[in-house]
Amino acid sequence: MILKASHHPLIYPFFQFYSWLKIKIHFHQVNISHDFRDKDLPILMISNHFSWWDGFWVVYLNLKLLHRKFFFMMLEEELRKHMYLNKSGGFSIKKSSRSIVESLCYTAELLNDKNNLVLMFPQGRIESLYQKKIIFEKGIEYVLKKATTIPQIVFLVNLVDYFSNQKPGLYMYLKEYSGTDFSTETLQKEFNLFYSECVAVNISKSEK
Repeated sequence: MILKASHHPLIYPFFQFYSWLKIKIHFHQVNISHDFRDKDLPILMISNHFSWWDGFWVVYLNLKLLHRKFFFMMLEEELRKHMYLNKSGGFSIKKSSRSIVESLCYTAELLNDKNNLVLMFPQGRIESLYQKKIIFEKGIEYVLKKATTIPQIVFLVNLVDYFSNQKPGLYMYLKEYSGTDFSTETLQKEFNLFYSECVAVNISKSEK
């Protein structure tokens, strides 16, 4: 049985403030690049996953731009270690178990509410920032097939660079996926094209 998310009236606002404060302290700047138009739909955010910071960055992004109730999928063993995250929008998934279907159906259910933002990491695990290609697991395709409302699908690529600064800069790139093919192969291909574009943009920053 999965651990479903909740939003505690004290813990969730504190988690938002904590995320904002940590980013302000540890990064010299946050640069958000987007061509985002809010369609008043639920949002499924698909992001690369390379660090402990990833979820905190999306909390910050949501506060600045998206203004939705934030939900995110997390490995059950990790969520049980940090139950405050369960009260801040985190819900569980347990790989190699029958409950994985329950977790994906719950994700689809969340995407029927236009006030919700659901974050998913298609890699299913933390991988190096220097991965040239991100391989998607099958979960997102299953969720989109189960959802009764097609959400606004937003690709998010997070990159970190120091350049000439003592603290790193965070570079967040957003792009809406406007296609109608929700197969794993197509979503993976389109995300990786966008990922490559974002890396090229960051490389060009270092050449100026």
